[in-house]
Amino acid sequence: MSLSSASPLAGWRSVWARWRKPIKLVGIAAVLALAAYLLWRALRPYSLAELGAAVSAIPAARLAGAAGFAGASYFCLTFFDYLGLRYVGAPLPYRKAALASFCSLSLGHTLGLAGASAGAVRYRFYSRWGLSAEQVAKLVLFCGVTVALGHLALAGAALLADPRLGERALRLDARSVRAVALACLAAPVLYLAAAALRPRGFTVFGRSLRMPTFRLALAQVLVAIVNFACVAACMHQALAAISDAGYAEVAGAYAAANAATMITHAPGGLGVIETVVQRLLPQSDLIGGLLVYRLIYFLGPLAIGALTLLGAELVFRRRAGG
Repeated sequence: MSLSSASPLAGWRSVWARWRKPIKLVGIAAVLALAAYLLWRALRPYSLAELGAAVSAIPAARLAGAAGFAGASYFCLTFFDYLGLRYVGAPLPYRKAALASFCSLSLGHTLGLAGASAGAVRYRFYSRWGLSAEQVAKLVLFCGVTVALGHLALAGAALLADPRLGERALRLDARSVRAVALACLAAPVLYLAAAALRPRGFTVFGRSLRMPTFRLALAQVLVAIVNFACVAACMHQALAAISDAGYAEVAGAYAAANAATMITHAPGGLGVIETVVQRLLPQSDLIGGLLVYRLIYFLGPLAIGALTLLGAELVFRRRAGG
């Protein structure tokens, strides 16, 4: 019985060993092709003249500011992985965490279903560097929690700073908006309290979820908040030339648009971000600034990330062959 049950497994292992490299190469090619397609689809509705006009309408200083905040956001994102690696007990050097983070998130932001798409790219890198599938899964969960904490903190702060936006978006009175804002801000505080008071974590559905140390949780919350503040600042810089909306108002609109993107899983929030932001901000025609934001925060990193991933694959293959 043991021999007959082992034979099919041995056969599958033999097939996988033979076709593993071609399958992986096809998978990487599919990811790169999808990235190229999404890049083309996002730009297809606009002529070169329209793209040029949208960019030229934004002063150079605002473009530089938007690009700077976008770069700062992606820099913060590298620490999601860097801290996550320490949480799972695999503290790799920063350069490796940064490479895996940028390649995975620059593609994952635009491909949609970021947890799955970015997670697959992360696994591609980290499995080569000795992490198990369980460790990569825990790292992806850690990064997902970091995203949630940062998003809630930004939404709460924006609603407190400008309750009118919450009234328009949520159709609530000012008191209810403040209650929602405080609930959002309470989440990071409760998370830190749990890290301090319940270091052993919790059991959910029979699974033990270990909390990070308080210092690690504090770093996680801070980097999450700074990241989302930078993303909102990137959008604000792109819109500032055509909108008189303040930073808090733009941050609130971005938080609402990002929440809608998470619900719909639209690749890169394509169409969702534009619709929600234009609905919530007072100006009727913000498409030029939003297009610039998309070019700077999504499409530029997508192109760079795809090329970086391709280069990393070539280096890995050369080393494996050598």
